[in-house]
Amino acid sequence: MTQSSDKKKVRQADKRQKFMESDVALYGMFISVAAVMSYVESLVPIRLPAPGMKIGLANIVIIWVLYSMGIKPAAIINVLRVLLVGFLFGNLYSILFSFVGAAASLGVMYALKKVKLFSVVGVSIAGGVTHNLAQTAVAMLVLENARIAYYLPALIICGVAAGIAIGILGGLLYKKIKILPSGGSGQKG
Repeated sequence: MTQSSDKKKVRQADKRQKFMESDVALYGMFISVAAVMSYVESLVPIRLPAPGMKIGLANIVIIWVLYSMGIKPAAIINVLRVLLVGFLFGNLYSILFSFVGAAASLGVMYALKKVKLFSVVGVSIAGGVTHNLAQTAVAMLVLENARIAYYLPALIICGVAAGIAIGILGGLLYKKIKILPSGGSGQKG
């Protein structure tokens, strides 16, 4: 049994090494593209109905990674993107709001993708609306002010509109660009 256990440990170490050699660069590229999209979005002066609201261009990358590579890579890239953008262009509050919105959104998108009842656009819409609802809930808790719910109708409408746009773009990318980690692991889960 010891020999079998040792072989298993060696195989696991080989898998980790392959990840380190190949996939880190791929993940870094996705994180960089998502961070640049977040930055570019902050430069475009679009007047939206609620303070701090954005379209969420970086989510094009997240939805593409979710469909192409699976939940684990999408979650890793999402968390690292939130931290990178938050530390570069935001503050601890923006990191908190972004992280909660991103985590809730990704969880809902993964669940809907897994049940296979919705298109990429439908999954993206649910993600956009969930992101806005989660951030509103955090704002109500942090600011101890339930009147923030006043923005919910506008946030839901904008979440649907942004979800449609992000879903269309993410779906097009998913159909046109097929990149998997070099290990071919592409966990579609």
